[in-house]
Amino acid sequence: MTNDQNSREPGDNRHDSINENPIGPAEPDIREQEWQHGEDGVPEHLPEELIAGETREEAYRSDMPGAAEENEAAIRGERDRKKRGGAGWLQAIGGGVAGSVLTLAIAVPLLNGDPAETNQPAESGLQSESQQQSTGEVTKVSTDGSLADMVEQVSGSIVGVVNFQQQQQRNPFGGGSGSGQDIPAGTGSGVVIKKDDESAYIVTNNHVVEGATKLEISLSDGERAEAELVGADALSDLAVVRVDANLVDAEPLPFGDSDALRAGDSVVAIGNPLGLELSRSVTEGIVSATDRSISVDTSAGEWEMNVIQTDAAINQGNSGGALVNMNGEVIGINSLKIGGSGVEGLGFAIPSDDVVPLVEEMLESGHVERPYAGISMYDVAQIPRGYLDGLPNDISEGVYIAGVDPEGAAGKAGIKEGDVITAIDGEAIADGQALRRYLYSELEVGDQAVFTVYQDGKKTEIPVTLGSNKASSPS
Repeated sequence: MTNDQNSREPGDNRHDSINENPIGPAEPDIREQEWQHGEDGVPEHLPEELIAGETREEAYRSDMPGAAEENEAAIRGERDRKKRGGAGWLQAIGGGVAGSVLTLAIAVPLLNGDPAETNQPAESGLQSESQQQSTGEVTKVSTDGSLADMVEQVSGSIVGVVNFQQQQQRNPFGGGSGSGQDIPAGTGSGVVIKKDDESAYIVTNNHVVEGATKLEISLSDGERAEAELVGADALSDLAVVRVDANLVDAEPLPFGDSDALRAGDSVVAIGNPLGLELSRSVTEGIVSATDRSISVDTSAGEWEMNVIQTDAAINQGNSGGALVNMNGEVIGINSLKIGGSGVEGLGFAIPSDDVVPLVEEMLESGHVERPYAGISMYDVAQIPRGYLDGLPNDISEGVYIAGVDPEGAAGKAGIKEGDVITAIDGEAIADGQALRRYLYSELEVGDQAVFTVYQDGKKTEIPVTLGSNKASSPS
C-alpha cells in the first residue's frame, strides 16, 4: 500500500493529522504564513520573525521615505534566491534520474546484442498527452480477451431443455385410470451447434432427453419451442434435438480442439443449474485433467467415458451445457460430476473431439452405429459359482451370457445362453465393460471376430460376424 506522504510533490502543503503534530495558537505555522500571498505574489503582512534581528541602522533606514518599498524588494529578492536554491536542488535530482534513464536506454539494446539499435529512436505504443493534442487521436486500450465480452457473445446460444414425461392421472370417479398428461420430469441444458433454413440443431446429453414423451427448448429470450429428437446415444451420453430455425436468433457455437487442452487452461461452464430460473449461469475454472476415464452406468449398460475434468462449478441442470475456452469455442459438453460430503470441484465434460463425429453421425442417420453382437450379459464375478456349471475353477473373469437375440450376430454364430466369454481375438475379457470397449473401439460393423467361449464346460472358439447395433441393445 502506498503511503500518501511519500507521493507528495514539492509545494504540496497537505498534512496527515495522524502523522504530523498539530500546531497550536502559541506556535503559528510559519509555512502557512509564507504562502498567504497578495495579488502580486508577496505576503500582505510580513511576519515579525523576519525583522526581529535588524540592526539600529536598518531600523533607522526603515523610517526613511521609500524605505518600506526597498525593504519589500530586498525581502522579495531573498525569497526568490531561496526558491531558486530549492529549484536547483530538484533540478539536480531530476538530472540524475534523466541520466539513469538515458543510460538504461542505451544499455538495453547492447544487452540484446545489436549495437546498431542504439542509434534508433525509441518507439512506444502509447501516445503522450502532447501527441494526442496534436493528432486529435487517443490511443484506446484493447478489450480483446475480455471474459465478459466472450460470455456475452456465447450465452445466447445456450438453451434450456425440458423433459416432459407422461404421468397417468387417476380417475376420481372410478372406472379406469384416467387420461395421461405430460408433465415436466427434469431440465437440462443444450448448445446450438447448427442452423439451416428450416431447423436449428441443439446438442445435449442423452440422460437429459431420455424417456421423454415431449421436449421443449427454453430460448435466451424466455420463449419456449417444442423440439424433436433427432438422435441419441446412451453410451456416449449425447443427443441431438431440433427446433424451428425461425425461433432461434442465436448463432451456432463453433467447436474447438479438445486435444489441444492442457491442465491449467482457463475454461467457462455455461448452463442452467437447478432449473431454468438460473438459466445461462456462468462459472469459471481451469482444466484439471484432459484424459480422465470415468465408469458410468447408462441405460445401455456400464461404460467407461473419456472425459475432461474441470473445477468449474457444474450442478444438476448444467448437463448438456457448454464448456468453452477463452475464445468462445465449445471444447466439451458438460455431463456429470462427483458429489458428496467432502467432495468439491470435480466436474466432467465430454471432449469436443469425441462429440463432433458422434453428432455428425446422429445428424446423418439418427443414431450412432456400433458393432452389435446381440447378447445380454453379467460379469462372471457377480454370478454365484453354483450357477456356472462346468466352468473350470481357475476361470474367475469373463462375461456370463444371460440372453441371446436369435437374429443377432452371436445367436447366428452358435453362442447360447449360459455360455461364458473369456476373450475376443485373443484379448482377455474381464467383464462386460471390457467386452463393450473392445467391440466399439477395435471393431466395426461387418468385421469378423473370434470369441473364446466356455460352452457346456468345454473351451471353444466361435467366429462371429458382427452386425449393426439396435437402439436399445446393450451390446
